[in-house]
Amino acid sequence: RKAYFTAPSHKRRIMMSSMLSKDLRAKYSVRSVPIRRDDEVMIVRGQYHDREGKVTQVYRKKFRIHIERVTRDKANGQTVPIGIHPSKVIITKLKLDKDRKALLERKGGKGKKGKYSDKDVDA
Repeated sequence: RKAYFTAPSHKRRIMMSSMLSKDLRAKYSVRSVPIRRDDEVMIVRGQYHDREGKVTQVYRKKFRIHIERVTRDKANGQTVPIGIHPSKVIITKLKLDKDRKALLERKGGKGKKGKYSDKDVDA
């Protein structure tokens, strides 16, 4: 618990990872990646589940992300974003730049890992 709550920002980034959707997981052969600002996500747990939107802010200090159109009205009429924990969303569309592509290459580049098929054994 102490390590989690006193973690520095660069470690919080890794902790704030989200699962990829099934089609992205098949495409990149990667299960989860650290979430970032312009990713498109779908909330899968809690009061706001089945809502989709773009990530507007990754609030590392509070371990939460803010998503477009997931807001609440305050008593004075002001709208405030609601923080959602990244483990409760799945990423449906990635914002790719060269560093993100390199990360996916590194993580999923190993190809087929684990069990061998019959063709591999015969060769």
